[in-house]
Amino acid sequence: MITISLCLIVKNEEATLWNCLDSAKEIADEIIIVDTGSTDRSKEIAREFTDKVFDFEWVDNFAPARNQSFKHATMDYILWLDADDVLFEEDQKKLLELKRNLDPSIDSVSMIYNYGFDEYGNVTLSFRRNRLVKRSRNFQWAGDCHVYLQVDGNILDSDICVSHKRVHHSTGRNLAIYEKRLENGDEFSARDYYYYYANELNENQFYEKAIENYTAFLEMEDGWREDKIAACSRLADCYGKTGELEKQRNALYKSFEFDVPRPEVCCRLGSILMDEGNYRAAVFWYKAAIDYQQPEENWGFTFKAYSTWVPHQNLCKCYYYLIDFEKAYEHNEIAREFRPEDPGILHNKKILEEKLKG
Repeated sequence: MITISLCLIVKNEEATLWNCLDSAKEIADEIIIVDTGSTDRSKEIAREFTDKVFDFEWVDNFAPARNQSFKHATMDYILWLDADDVLFEEDQKKLLELKRNLDPSIDSVSMIYNYGFDEYGNVTLSFRRNRLVKRSRNFQWAGDCHVYLQVDGNILDSDICVSHKRVHHSTGRNLAIYEKRLENGDEFSARDYYYYYANELNENQFYEKAIENYTAFLEMEDGWREDKIAACSRLADCYGKTGELEKQRNALYKSFEFDVPRPEVCCRLGSILMDEGNYRAAVFWYKAAIDYQQPEENWGFTFKAYSTWVPHQNLCKCYYYLIDFEKAYEHNEIAREFRPEDPGILHNKKILEEKLKG
């Protein structure tokens, strides 16, 4: 059986750290905590689980801190988590089983990262990340804010999930990191500069500047296909915020240059058409979102809401305006399976049952 070092970097994570460590304590043979300047109870909480708590001076870059945490590891493999991640019971069991049976020739195990949830517990955003890596390979972190682990070799794609349970977000922190690096004249990759920098601008409501950077990223030859597709959707959202509706539509169409229409793009096109009163055309795109077949090997972003309750709820509205109450009711009921307490869905149910009775 392999041994595992659990490595985290933390700063002021007292609200989430205990739950994270408690969910992984039975899996880890040692726990490494690198603290980058906490002023709350984070280090005190960490010491409930481990005596390997180290200070590291924050340098406006996540990669050095993560690499430092890896340097302290001594076990066969390194499992990394963020302080606001948890392993649910089912995934703890799967990971313990993997630990007992993992072939030592495996260099890295990827896991599904359930990053977003709605208020009913449905996963809204997920993607894969290399999560358990062989220590002897000395894999390194790269990037600055949205860092990534540079991994190669024999990789196993597992069905184990890590769930992100964020309770706060440092709005503006990552943007400040990027802008400081720009001032210093640092060389950025396409991924970091034109995509993730644009995301930070978008999140902080600098839409015009975000549009400029998304557009530059999409015009570059470099860049991961999945990032390009996501950039098209986010560019469209920015155009929607600035009222440039034709450019919004064209940004969505541009995603077709990189792959077949994705559910999130289909739903955005359906929404535009529904706003225009073109319900039949909107139906086409919402059905396309539902019919999309997810590839078995997928490292891109998966927005599950856009292939489940979102298109069904909107098909309910479309069919209502097309005076097809039976189909409207059918799709509303499917949406209700995912969100049984949603007030809007329950309201639609009541109205449609009255229509069908009359």
